[in-house]
Amino acid sequence: MCSVFKVSRSGYYEWVKNKDKETQRKTKRKELEQRIRRIFIDSRRLYGSRKIKEALEQQGVNVSGKTVARIMKELGLKSRTIKKYKATTNSKHNLPVHENVLDRRFTADAPNRKWVADITYIPTSEGWLYLASIMDLYSRKIVGFHMDERMTKDLVLKALDQAYSLQRPRGEVLHHSDRGSQYASLDYQARLQKYGLKSSMSRKGNCYDNACIESFHSVLKKELIYLEKYKTRAQAKKSIFEYITCFYNGKRIHSAIGYFTPNQRERMYYTAA
Repeated sequence: MCSVFKVSRSGYYEWVKNKDKETQRKTKRKELEQRIRRIFIDSRRLYGSRKIKEALEQQGVNVSGKTVARIMKELGLKSRTIKKYKATTNSKHNLPVHENVLDRRFTADAPNRKWVADITYIPTSEGWLYLASIMDLYSRKIVGFHMDERMTKDLVLKALDQAYSLQRPRGEVLHHSDRGSQYASLDYQARLQKYGLKSSMSRKGNCYDNACIESFHSVLKKELIYLEKYKTRAQAKKSIFEYITCFYNGKRIHSAIGYFTPNQRERMYYTAA
């Protein structure tokens, strides 16, 4: 065959060798594209290139962030998050407030050492739905939350009751919130004392003192709320419940905890202990 086409044997085998390499390269590229697409879809089309890169590394695939970003662009995979902002809590009251014990120390050496709490809002066709959330700073897990059509002390009390009931913390827990009247209320402060939680509050008008839980509510809105149009509060409650319990705590990786999920981070601690 080589003599018929007037090529050398060495040239022919070099062509075959290069062709095989090209085929392997295309196969690997196709497999990488499939992995990236699968991770992107599993993230509800929310992950950007950085998180997808980290997810690939957890699967044993080492690839640069630039390569992931380029492939995502070629495949038309773009995070669908949307940014908006609105303040909610009312700190104009005469109730006693506590000093900022947390002082922006947003790390903890174990679960149930530091909890942060906040309230946010969700628009529906029926009117506002309010969400009170409590996060564990060790795992970034949402350990308690409650939703209602009114932003009252009962809203935050039920979130706190849920967190305590599910986590059953041993020893003192530092509980940090803003100075909203709901958290400063006598009933809420009494419940903190009952559960052995020490109260800490942000400085007046300083949202950065409670940045972690503020960030969670921002993520919730970018990744869920602003992508939906809820007709009823019941519809919104169901959607948010599933997002927090199944996706945020169970599947969404976080850079602040080494690109693990909150549930993984918590389990890793107790397994090691």
